[in-house]
Amino acid sequence: MRGMGAVALKELRQLGRDLRTLAVIVVLPLFFLWLYGYALNFDIRNVALAVQDDDNTPLSRELVAAFVNSGYFNQVASIRSGGEIEALLDRDLARAVLVVPRGFAEAAREGRRAPVQVIVAGDNANTATTVVGYARAILDSAGARLAATANGQAARPLIQLEPRVWYNPELESTLFLVPGLIAYIAMITGVVSTALAIVREKERGTYEQIRMAPLATTSFVAGKSLPYLALSMLSAMLVLTAGMLAFDVPMRGSWTVLLVATLLFLVCAIGMGLLISTIADTQQLAFQIALLASFLPTFILSGFIFPLSSMPVAVQAVSFIVPARYYLVALRGVVLKGVGWDILAPQLAALTVFAVFVMGVSAVRLARERA
Repeated sequence: MRGMGAVALKELRQLGRDLRTLAVIVVLPLFFLWLYGYALNFDIRNVALAVQDDDNTPLSRELVAAFVNSGYFNQVASIRSGGEIEALLDRDLARAVLVVPRGFAEAAREGRRAPVQVIVAGDNANTATTVVGYARAILDSAGARLAATANGQAARPLIQLEPRVWYNPELESTLFLVPGLIAYIAMITGVVSTALAIVREKERGTYEQIRMAPLATTSFVAGKSLPYLALSMLSAMLVLTAGMLAFDVPMRGSWTVLLVATLLFLVCAIGMGLLISTIADTQQLAFQIALLASFLPTFILSGFIFPLSSMPVAVQAVSFIVPARYYLVALRGVVLKGVGWDILAPQLAALTVFAVFVMGVSAVRLARERA
């Protein structure tokens, strides 16, 4: 027992000196609990809703209020014509549009079925299905109240939902999942391959020879990055082509826009791999950091599976530094919506800023290592 106690005391002292291991044991589980508890949420909330109220009567405004007060929708815009709908959905400024036609209140007062249209962006099939279900429940409830008021008793609902799904009318989940998988695979491939390749050279001793070569830091970083960038680009295009052939994923936009967005995204991934290689000294540690930096953010905080609008504000703020968030919008926008440079300019700009930042930090750290 005395020997066991001595070993345990020694181990506690060693843990107290090893702050990295202590952080992994104590802090990391709390971080995962916070991240998973708030981010892994299948409830769809705060759906961005645009409203086109062509009837503009107290009854139509009451219907709009039913959507806003339901807790599922946030009204983000009021539009006057159908021409504005495409711009809102293309730019992801709205996920759904409620269209109340002229004559809605008159039809309801006369006891006739009053049609109401709900247009939903179908690039996220899961969200679109849920939003249509929410809209149907709200309209059925409002229609039942109207029927009871008009007839003095509960009757069949007077409001008829006419849903219309854009970009993915059949709500095929593969059209939603395959672009996300492309981003997910490209990020992991770029980060892990770059980080492991450079750290492997450190372990073998060949990295020291390159460090001592009479090269400028920019040449060194570019020379290290270009081969992995070319291979990652080839891999991403193969995966994208396979997805189109095997899963009938359409291509409605410009290949040029898609290639530029993919290139910027892969530069972000390669830069992250270079940065990790300056931190880790072993392949095992590099692999662990690369997975944490690429797997979790891309899967959870990019909008790949879980809608960002349903997450707490703090988690949404963290997602702004995840490059896959912007690439997924660009990828789905080009492939499913057919949008171009003007619509995707914010996403491409964000990817450019992230790429310049991470490559710059990596270059500074590599320059210090070579000094």
